[in-house]
Amino acid sequence: MRYRANAMPIYEYELCEGDCKVCGGHFQLNRPASRPPLEKCPLCRKPVRKIVSNFSTPKVTKPLAASDAKKAGFTVFKKVGKGEYERQ
Repeated sequence: MRYRANAMPIYEYELCEGDCKVCGGHFQLNRPASRPPLEKCPLCRKPVRKIVSNFSTPKVTKPLAASDAKKAGFTVFKKVGKGEYERQ
C-alpha cells in the first residue's frame, strides 16, 4: 500500500448518551487530521465523543527464521544452557 498525500484518517465517534435511529449511536468519518474533533453528530446533533478504533497490522504468514532476523540487522542468540546463550 502506498502513502497518498491527500489521504485522510478515519475517525470513529459514538453518542455520549442514549441512542439514535438516524446515526445508530456510532459512525465513522474521514476527516483531515488538522480539523478539531466533532462535538455533535452531523445527523442528529447529539453530543458525541471520539473513540479509539481498530487498526490493521501486518500479518506474518510464516515464522521468522534466524537468517531473516540477521538480514534485518538483529543479533541472533541461541540458548545453550540454563542462562547461557551464544551468538549465532
